[in-house]
Amino acid sequence: MFSKEEAKELRQQFWIFFDKRFKRKWLLYNTGVKEINLKFTVDNKQAMVSYDIETNDDLFREYYYDKFESLKTLMKNEVNEALVFEKEYLRTSGKVISRIYLNKTGVNIYRKSDWPVIFDFLYENMDKLEAFWLEYRDFISA
Repeated sequence: MFSKEEAKELRQQFWIFFDKRFKRKWLLYNTGVKEINLKFTVDNKQAMVSYDIETNDDLFREYYYDKFESLKTLMKNEVNEALVFEKEYLRTSGKVISRIYLNKTGVNIYRKSDWPVIFDFLYENMDKLEAFWLEYRDFISA
């Protein structure tokens, strides 16, 4: 078990090493659509890349989610067959968002031996999510 300070230090090291290995500027919050973000999530149980649709207006959230869902077959072919679509994803904070994601379970950010596997998973899949976004953002955001 790690202290809060040790855990924080390991998370910082993880992201520093990830950045050094894959020198690149990611889109993340710069999608051009305020309600849609690309996210990396890594904790002690899994690694995840996702499109998060976050807004307090359920109609907007549903509108954007439906746009992604209309591209579901195409997304699964171009990104990954294992994509998970959740119209109502409950975050640990209690907030409901819509999320389209890929995850890799059984990995732990606090176990350095897992880092190479996590890095490859994040890079490969976020690269595909970004490419898909760049190709179809005009349709999704219209």
